[in-house]
Order: sequence, then C-alpha cells, then structure tokens
Amino acid sequence: MNEHNPKIYLLPNLMTAGNLFCGFAATLKIVQGALIQWSSPDEAATLFHAAVWFILGACIFDVLDGRLARLGGQDSSFGREFDSLADIVSFGVAPALMVYRIVLIDFPRLGWLVAFVYLVCGALRLARYNCVSATGGAGDGKAFTGFPIPAAAGLIASITLFMLWWLGERDHEIGRWKWVLPPLMLFLSIMMFSRLSYPSFKAITWRTTRSLPRFAAIILIMFFTALNYEWMPAVLFLIYLLYGFLRPWVSKRWRREIEEEIGEEGADEAVIGEQ
Repeated sequence: MNEHNPKIYLLPNLMTAGNLFCGFAATLKIVQGALIQWSSPDEAATLFHAAVWFILGACIFDVLDGRLARLGGQDSSFGREFDSLADIVSFGVAPALMVYRIVLIDFPRLGWLVAFVYLVCGALRLARYNCVSATGGAGDGKAFTGFPIPAAAGLIASITLFMLWWLGERDHEIGRWKWVLPPLMLFLSIMMFSRLSYPSFKAITWRTTRSLPRFAAIILIMFFTALNYEWMPAVLFLIYLLYGFLRPWVSKRWRREIEEEIGEEGADEAVIGEQ
C-alpha cells in the first residue's frame, strides 16, 4: 500500500464517521445543557439525556465499523487511526465533559483533574494500542488487555442514564448518587491500563453458529434490554467489567462458550480494528 495514498474503505469509515458524529453531538448537547442548567433545569435534563444516548450510539457505531472491516477484509492503518481519533472524542471528551458538568463543576480544580485523568488515560490507551498494532504485536485479536475505552464510556453513560431517569425523575437532580461517577471514572482510568483480559468478540462472524436454545436466549436478552433500556445497558456493561476479574478462573470450555470463539478458523479471520 502506498503510505502517501492510503486506502479509505467506504462502509467501515462511514461507521467511524457516525461514531465521531455521535461524540460531537453529545458534546454539543452537554454544552447546551450547561448554558441553561440553572434557568431551565427541565430542558437541561432533556439535553443531558440526549448526550447520554449519543454516547451509547457511538458505541454501536464503533462495533459496526470493526465488524464491517473484518467482513470485507478491509482492515487498514487509515481506518485504525481514524477510529482512534473518533474514539477520543466520543469516549474520552464527551464522557469526561458530561461528568464534569453534572458532578465535578462544584469543585473546579479537583473536577478538572479527575476529568482530565480519565481523558488522558483514554488517549494514552488508544495511542498504545495503535503502536502495538503497527508493530504486529496485538496478539490474536480475541482479547483486549485492559478495559476498552468504548466500554468505559458506555458504562459511564449508562449509569448516568439510570441516575437521571430513575433517581432524578422528579427534580431532575441526581442528588447524592452523583458522587458515584468521579470514583468510577478514576477506577476505569486504572482499568484501561490493567493487565486483565477482556474478550473482544471479534471471532463472531456471519458464519458463527449457535444452537436454537442459545439463539433464543440471546434474542430474549436483546428484547428484555429494549424493554428496560433505562437500566439494562448499565447491567450489561457492569457484567462485562466484572468478567475481566472472573475470567482467569473460568474454565477454557466455559470461556469458549461465553466468548463465542470458533477455533482456528475464527482466529485466522480476526483482525485488528477496535480499541
């Protein structure tokens, strides 16, 4: 490939652009909500809700771009760099700004520090991943080392959604529960550089097969999540976070079942494309 004229594959990079758009839109909604938070709390709460949904939407686009790239064998250095630039906006800047606006603004100096620690840890993780990927040292692609930044942002956004929807439904204030968010951000900052392994689920392809009962269980979980969208995303992200701690003690057989690994054929198809 000509380094001065890199290939730009249409569909995967359109998904990455969608990721970037969601991050940009989330940031705008947070800024708009901050400007009217004191004069119109109801409207500000609506804007913060929208920001949360844009961050969660960015998570979906981030999954789709990698899937489309692997489906067509279209992994590229351009796509990897573009994906990281989109990720730092959607999963770094937007969540940090949201938590700062909702919680940390009462403590300007400390608030800036906590939000920046999360942002810089996310940026360093993405830079490290790209460096390792460029040298061909990212392993077989079936597991991440450390908690992925899209999952970290998704966990923050989904827990914020739960707090705004359930705990602040009447007065549009999270109340004392908002103090869960700063320690969570710091903890996730550490987890992004931990040595724990998290499944990437990259081995799941269009040829992955499941038995009818397992397929029905997946459909049921998706349906239940859609019906309980206010809190189920937070549960799913928390399960993923905790799985990293439990994974070393899970038997290889159960690990293969949980992570949908499909043997050597799936490993050969797994390529690097997500952070």
